[in-house]
Amino acid sequence: MDGMFVLNSILLGAGLAMDAFSVSIANALAEPRMGRRKMGAVAGTYALFQFAMPVIGWICVHTIVNRFSSFRKFIPWIALILLAFIGGKMIAEGLKGRGGDDEEGVVLTAGVLAAQGIATSIDALSVGFTIAEYAAHEALFSAAIIAAVTFAICAVGLRIGKMIGTRAGNKAQIVGGLILIAIGLEIFFR
Repeated sequence: MDGMFVLNSILLGAGLAMDAFSVSIANALAEPRMGRRKMGAVAGTYALFQFAMPVIGWICVHTIVNRFSSFRKFIPWIALILLAFIGGKMIAEGLKGRGGDDEEGVVLTAGVLAAQGIATSIDALSVGFTIAEYAAHEALFSAAIIAAVTFAICAVGLRIGKMIGTRAGNKAQIVGGLILIAIGLEIFFR
C-alpha cells in the first residue's frame, strides 16, 4: 500500500463523512450540554458505520452482487425516511420547549444514533464497488482510514454544534431537525 492508496482513502473518507458531519452538528445543536464521553460515542458510532458499510459493499461485490444491485434503488428512500423521522421528532421536541439535557427530552438515544449512523453511511455501501479490486486486507485498511477520517470530522462537527447550541436553546433543536430532514432530501435527490 503506497501513499496514493492512503490519500485516496482519506479523500474518500472525507467525502463520505460530510453527511455524518452535518448530523453531528445537528445533534450537538439539540443537546448542547453533551459531554465528551457521549461526543466520543457519537463520532465513534458514525465511524463504525462508515467502516462497516464499505466492507459490506465489498463483500456483496464478491458474493451476492446481483441481489445488491437491486437493493441499491432503495438506499435513498431508507436514508430519507430515517432522517425525516428523526428530524421531525427533534422539531416537535423543540417546539414543545424540551431541551436536550433533561430526562424527558433526550433525543440522542442509542437507537436514534444507530438509525442516524445507518442513514448517513448507507451510501457508503456503493464504495464497496469502488474498492472491489482491493484484496481483503486492503479493503479493510481503506475502510479503517475512512472510519478514522469520519471520527475526526464528526468530532469537529459536534464541537461546532455544541458552541452554537449552547447559545440558541430550543431553537437549535428545531434547526437541527430541519438540517436532518434537509440531509435526507439531499441524499434522496442525489
